[in-house]
Amino acid sequence: MEAILPTTTIRIEEGLKARISAAAERAGKSSHAFILDALSETLDRVEMDNAFHQIADERWADILRTGKVVEWADAETYLQARAAGRKARKPAARKLVP
Repeated sequence: MEAILPTTTIRIEEGLKARISAAAERAGKSSHAFILDALSETLDRVEMDNAFHQIADERWADILRTGKVVEWADAETYLQARAAGRKARKPAARKLVP
């Protein structure tokens, strides 16, 4: 037995509706499934963007609070070593020099 889902109505101009229909057909989906996928992908992207900005805000607040940063050259060396599968010592944070 399938759950009964609520319905939401959206108004779509004819040109966009035709484009959705054509794209959905090429993707082997119904227009409904195509729209749901598009909404889900957009929502995922917005949520990831918001999470990214939250992390950036927290890190910026930490820099302002502690005054400590890792220099890019040190971080780059560390990341390149790790990407190549080599062990590397994490760079030490230093006081920010304006």
